[in-house]
Amino acid sequence: MHIRPGQFLLSTPLLDDTFFEQTILVITEVNSDGCIGFIINQLHGRNLNELQEFRYGPAQPLYNGGPVQSDMMYCLHSRPDVVANSFTICEGLATGGDFATIVSLLKAGKLSSQEVKCLIGYCGWDAGELEAEIAEGSWQLIEAPVAEVFANDVQNMWQL
Repeated sequence: MHIRPGQFLLSTPLLDDTFFEQTILVITEVNSDGCIGFIINQLHGRNLNELQEFRYGPAQPLYNGGPVQSDMMYCLHSRPDVVANSFTICEGLATGGDFATIVSLLKAGKLSSQEVKCLIGYCGWDAGELEAEIAEGSWQLIEAPVAEVFANDVQNMWQL
């Protein structure tokens, strides 16, 4: 089994009644220490401008990215060409860059909600852990266009 950045994971019924029930994740990093990814279909319930630090920013939806470091905000985007210091994950998907710049670009209309996803927390697995969870049937690796990361219709995303 070959897990790679930009690949999607779909939770199976084995994860029902857990934090990961009906979740879709995108893998963003794979190395000898393990894997990192973000849940992309769980709305947080708040918008970016509801956070004190970004109260003058856009009403960009926030998503629950995962249970690890749930006090930290992360950003996935498709525009490393306009977001300096980004890290390209795969074709059409990047992370990082200056968050204040991303907020300014969103507010100015130079980035859209179809190009940016703001997430709170992430998902992480130690080496071999995700492979074991896939082997036991908790996750299904699926292929889908990386643009699905930025889909706003999270209610229907489960049909991926």
